[in-house]
Amino acid sequence: MSFWEIIWIIFISYVYIAYLFLIFTIIADLFRDHTVGGGAKFLWIVFLIFLPFLGVLVYLMSRGEGMNERKRAQLSDLKVQQDRYIQSVASTGPADQIASAKALLDSGAITAAEFDTLKAKALA
Repeated sequence: MSFWEIIWIIFISYVYIAYLFLIFTIIADLFRDHTVGGGAKFLWIVFLIFLPFLGVLVYLMSRGEGMNERKRAQLSDLKVQQDRYIQSVASTGPADQIASAKALLDSGAITAAEFDTLKAKALA
């Protein structure tokens, strides 16, 4: 094999992998979109299988903006969930732990010895 044949194989492999990535992204977007019915999803999949390059181009031209909006909305939802999780984990500092232990002690759910143990853990 010559040097240029190897470069050509690398280039073709890169284009093929990029194309597969694009096909899977389109299929994921199709199933993420709840405004499209099952029949339309089926037709898009058939179109992508039998006329792959044309199907990708038509899909990106006709539904590309909506694809971008759905992806942005998904990322926004994930960010909100992550922020909520971080806030719930970060808000349990020593003062919060001692206050919740004190509330348990006042309600009679734990004993004074257990309260002292929880307080020592929180301060450690």
